[in-house]
Amino acid sequence: MDNKKNPMGDNQPKMPRFNMTWVYTIILVLLAVLIFSDGGNALMGGPSASQEATYTKFKMYVQKGYARSVVVNKDKGTLRMYVKPEKLRDVFGKSAQQVGQNPFVSVTYGSAEALDQYLATAQQHNKIMDYSYEKDTSSGLTTIFYTFGPIIFFVFLWLFMMRRMGGGGAGGGVFNVGKSKAQMYEKGNDLGITFKDVAGQVGAKQEVQEIVDFLKEPQKYTDLGGKIPKGALLVGPPGTGKTLLAKAVAGEAGVPFFSMSGSDFVEMFVGVGASRVRDLFQQAKEKAPCIIFIDEIDAIGRARGKNPTMGGNDERENTLNQLLTEMDGFGTNSGVIVLAATNRVEILDSALLRAGRFDRQIHVDLPELSERVAIFKVHMKPLKLDNTVDIEMLARQTPGFSGADIANVCNEAALIAARHNRKEVGKQDFLDAVDRIIGGLEKTSKVMTENEKRSIAIHEAGHASVSWLLQYANPLVKVTIVPRGQALGAAWYLPEERTITTREQMLDEICSLLGGRAAEELFTGHVSSGALNDLERVTKRIYGMVAYLGMSEKLSNVCYYNTQSEYNFTKPYSEHTAELIDAEVQRLITEQYNRAKQLLTEHAAQHNQLADLLVDREVIFTEDVEHIFGPRPWKSRADVLMEEEALKLAEERAPKNEEKEGESTSENATDGSQMVSENAEHAENAEKTANSNETAAEHAQNTENTNQRNDNE
Repeated sequence: MDNKKNPMGDNQPKMPRFNMTWVYTIILVLLAVLIFSDGGNALMGGPSASQEATYTKFKMYVQKGYARSVVVNKDKGTLRMYVKPEKLRDVFGKSAQQVGQNPFVSVTYGSAEALDQYLATAQQHNKIMDYSYEKDTSSGLTTIFYTFGPIIFFVFLWLFMMRRMGGGGAGGGVFNVGKSKAQMYEKGNDLGITFKDVAGQVGAKQEVQEIVDFLKEPQKYTDLGGKIPKGALLVGPPGTGKTLLAKAVAGEAGVPFFSMSGSDFVEMFVGVGASRVRDLFQQAKEKAPCIIFIDEIDAIGRARGKNPTMGGNDERENTLNQLLTEMDGFGTNSGVIVLAATNRVEILDSALLRAGRFDRQIHVDLPELSERVAIFKVHMKPLKLDNTVDIEMLARQTPGFSGADIANVCNEAALIAARHNRKEVGKQDFLDAVDRIIGGLEKTSKVMTENEKRSIAIHEAGHASVSWLLQYANPLVKVTIVPRGQALGAAWYLPEERTITTREQMLDEICSLLGGRAAEELFTGHVSSGALNDLERVTKRIYGMVAYLGMSEKLSNVCYYNTQSEYNFTKPYSEHTAELIDAEVQRLITEQYNRAKQLLTEHAAQHNQLADLLVDREVIFTEDVEHIFGPRPWKSRADVLMEEEALKLAEERAPKNEEKEGESTSENATDGSQMVSENAEHAENAEKTANSNETAAEHAQNTENTNQRNDNE
């Protein structure tokens, strides 16, 4: 707060903010006072016992001398007879401690004149000490509160509960429960997100670019008779940037952007979802051209009629029906485009995916190697990095990571660096972050015996040795015997992101997974439970090869996967086929296990050296394995791709340089054909025949072109 505007500065006491809770509290207090205090009179006198009696019984009490005083209220036609303390048990049957202070008998009388005479006579005969009169203290306002107070209280209580159930946002409250709760941004660029903020996803951005162009220049499409897609469905795994891409579309187009979740349509009241759909599209038509974005549309877009527990009048189905109607109801060129995102496209209703509603399905897949490099660069911008950070290495080490996972890696690396009081985030911090996310937290407190440590080292060295000796196994990055998460040891590899996978490649990977169990049996004489995860992965891959991919000898070219039903628990093959599958799985596993044992037997000395190094250092890297086994004769797929990309970039730059040189020389050239013939004649002695700067440039360019042709040949 500016002290010039507020002389007292920040020390000024802040007044409590007014809200409806104060109103409800005041009403409750007033009602409590009126109901439980008899207009406030009982608060002054404290708690007291009372008893109703007839007028005849009242006279009897007076005659017996029980009355101490009488208070008459002529407005109500009642009186109160206060009882003497010594006579309390005769009237109430209780002691003074039990009846409280000032107990009285309440009596309704008939004639006021007769009562006046009777009281005067009783006072003369010392039956009562005194008597007095009082007026009715209850006002009209009090009567109103007594009458309508409970009704008002319950009305306010009902409104409060309906407000809470109706939710906040636009249209919150019971009277606006059917209004849309979409967040509206008047201009999409108010979000501050454009395509520059979306790293990777080149194909997805190209597909949505047409939507952006239509929103910017719709006349260009309508003049040609073209129709823009009414809707686009963003499909992909969680964390790949579907919502971010939709925001970027709105930011690039600069149009109003309505954002809403699929669950916002679902409410406990019947018809609310359909009403909110109608209201949403009505608002969108008024703001056209605009974008409607429905996140997690599977909440309302589930296929109809597949839930047997629900009736035909399901609220979710009504909401979906209204959405289908609205998407197919507004004009073709109205400028309202619907974007939706889901990671469960297989459960969506077919009517929602037809042409005319969601015309396009834009797949937002997990990023490739080059895309992960770009994503790392985006998330590394706010970080203070040192010179040791290798982005390409990090991208190669994080296959299968989504954009959200990469953001988590960068954040975790910054936290690790801060934990160690570093001023900059280094390469080791990122490696530790990847290890932390993949393997879990390092357990330095776990105590192991020397035999256990040796057994784990032999197991992990078996993995490292076999994977190093096989061509198609994943390249090794690091091996450790430090417990991490649920694992006692771990080996990190650079998985090959293959477009297709051959049978030989899968068998090599399976053999490397069995290398740990094989090393235990060969060099310790027993097997342990440490290979549980390895066996699970091996079994899953082998069954996939045999049953789904048709990569076995006896069951070749057959896929036994039932694609018709997701929840079909019956096997799509006979019992005899099941026996064949089990036999083939066992045969393949045995073959690869024996193959791993053979490799380890042939390289037992190197394996033992690697295991000893692991016991001493606990963590070893690729350089250590290469020092023991020698360099691998095969290049990894990632290395080949990086080399090809670098060569491609060099080739793209070369023509640009040639074009620039050609432009400088073509200005003074008289005839193109003459120049080509002249260059061909003097290609070998260009330096001798150059008489000017023009001819020298021409001959140099021709010589370069000739060398390039020879290299290509």
